[in-house]
Amino acid sequence: MHDTPPAVPDFTQWPSFPFEGDLRVKHIEDPVPVEPPRKGEGHRECTACNAPDDAYIWVGERWRVRAMDRPTGLPMVLILESRSHLDLGDLPNLLAAELGVMTVRLERAIRSLDGVARVHVNRWGDGSAHLHMWFLARPYGRLQLRGTFLSLWDSILPPISESQWRENLAMVAAWLAEFGGRPLAEPPRIQWQAPSSLSAQASREQEAAEQPEEPVSVIESDEETPVPADDLDDAADAAEGDTSDVRASGDGTAGDDAKANAGADSADTADSNGGQEGDASQHDDATGDATTFGTATPPGR
Repeated sequence: MHDTPPAVPDFTQWPSFPFEGDLRVKHIEDPVPVEPPRKGEGHRECTACNAPDDAYIWVGERWRVRAMDRPTGLPMVLILESRSHLDLGDLPNLLAAELGVMTVRLERAIRSLDGVARVHVNRWGDGSAHLHMWFLARPYGRLQLRGTFLSLWDSILPPISESQWRENLAMVAAWLAEFGGRPLAEPPRIQWQAPSSLSAQASREQEAAEQPEEPVSVIESDEETPVPADDLDDAADAAEGDTSDVRASGDGTAGDDAKANAGADSADTADSNGGQEGDASQHDDATGDATTFGTATPPGR
């Protein structure tokens, strides 16, 4: 008769338990007389022994650290392995002592990452005979993930971004390299996004140069803004028209006044033309300066 618990255990009511709803305990199978060999045991090849150093984020003389092949739900999931094909109980005293040092060192490196509250260290050893220790980072503030179900939550949570994942790997590798070994994980390349290409910017500057020049600033006074030549011609024509009207009236006094006004207008027009020439010269100088600035090499090129 099989020993099947009548009800689900109490931990299914814990806040950290990842599932809810109706649950039932699986049927407990009979024990096998001989357990099957693990990877690296018997005639089975060892995955860790055949893996090159390039598959790890940090390598040392006697230890190596590797990550998963893709971003995980937790901020960091790493595995510490010994170079020698040994299990936990097979470690000589030197490696056993170094295992303690490496465990503390790797835990500190992972805990130094932003958003990490705790680091869970686990060793199961049912899949491979080669020693491998699991390091799982619990996100800060995620109290529901506390406890023994953190490894289950890692498969449930959405994975973090690949850029953040690679950055975390590079930081842990650099942290370990401060005490020796060689870091192999590199941070992601920075994707510089320019606001516009240089060719587009040069095209816009050429179009602006072909358009009529406008006042430099709207806060400048009207007297400092050059007057277009067309406006001066219109003003002269209007003055001549006013003189003709006055002469047609037949009033001698008014005619004398009109002549005086016409002379004054002509003097003003001459002064305006002289000023226009001076302003046009200054305007050409300003245009030359603007053209020189537009063709200069952009800063930082």
